[in-house]
Amino acid sequence: MTEFDFDQLTDRRHTASLKYDRYAGTDILPMWVADMDFQIPPAVRDALHRRVDHGIFGYPVAPPELADVVVDRLKRNYQWHVSPESLVWLPGLVTGLNVACRATGRHGDQVITTTPIYPPFLSAPVLSDRQVVTSKLCRDGHRWAHDLADIERQITPRTSLFMLCSPHNPTGRAWDRQELLDLAQLCLRHQVVICSDEIHCELVLDPDKPHFPIAALSEEIADQTITLMAPSKTFNIPGLACSFAVIPNAELRQKFIAVKTGIVPSVNVLGYTAAQAAFSDTDDWRQALLAYLRQNRDQVADVIARMPGHAMDLPEATYLAWIDTRRSGIPDPAQFYEQAGVGLSDGSEFNGPGYLRLNFGCPRVLLQKALQRMLRAVENL
Repeated sequence: MTEFDFDQLTDRRHTASLKYDRYAGTDILPMWVADMDFQIPPAVRDALHRRVDHGIFGYPVAPPELADVVVDRLKRNYQWHVSPESLVWLPGLVTGLNVACRATGRHGDQVITTTPIYPPFLSAPVLSDRQVVTSKLCRDGHRWAHDLADIERQITPRTSLFMLCSPHNPTGRAWDRQELLDLAQLCLRHQVVICSDEIHCELVLDPDKPHFPIAALSEEIADQTITLMAPSKTFNIPGLACSFAVIPNAELRQKFIAVKTGIVPSVNVLGYTAAQAAFSDTDDWRQALLAYLRQNRDQVADVIARMPGHAMDLPEATYLAWIDTRRSGIPDPAQFYEQAGVGLSDGSEFNGPGYLRLNFGCPRVLLQKALQRMLRAVENL
């Protein structure tokens, strides 16, 4: 695992990068959007070079070999048996969230999700002419948890969909099997379809907390679930726009396909190429990445613990830290740290005011520089 250099610094300025262009021309370190600053796995880079060297980029179709690789990976990693026919390819996971809202229920129906949450969970229902209903995550000791009683109170006859984030963005929770089973049974009782965003499923940091796809818990749950996955977060290829839905229920799958037909473009040829290489030849790289991210996470936790009025739970998954600043006395923490030279995601965007989200998926020297700026800013208050 030492052959991969996650300490390598790559200048991303002037590369049309959303992450870096936000702060172009400033000395602000971008630690906000979920986009890592690591080079992609060598196997993925090599596969892309071979495809580019071919020199022709016509209209693509999903390679049958890629479907086989995904089916085998789901079986090997999660003991989840799905057929290639269950897969629906998409040019992005956010697209899948929006299609899922439109493919379930009717205009004006309710879509439930929990907060804080990745912002597209809040916008997708509205853009789909659905009502968004939220239930706040609660605290279970030092962990975030679903408030099942509150979720059930929110369900009405017009509730068509529950949108789950697993592992959770931004809190970093890797839900355990019983938590997911309890939630799924609640949805089954009320005949509410589940759309589960599992884009961070291969970024579980704690080896003793495996990922459980909610649809893999039983055939009955799978029959009522749309699962969204992608190689983009794990292998740092979001710009190649390749993701997929797993929908075992044929009727639900056809509704999903019908909604996207003629509107949602197909995956581009390099996206397919990168996905197949990522899922086939990168296990050593991913294990090395997880080890590096664990050390980064621990450094974040150590510094946050030294900052008065700040707190965070250790994220069990993702490369995102969810930092509570509500006791710090800082009225606008995102602006405060931006002025100190660190660009973070404002918790208000996740329906979590008073919190900040920090992306620690970067070379350690960059992370340490950002953390020291934050620490100094608090000390100088």
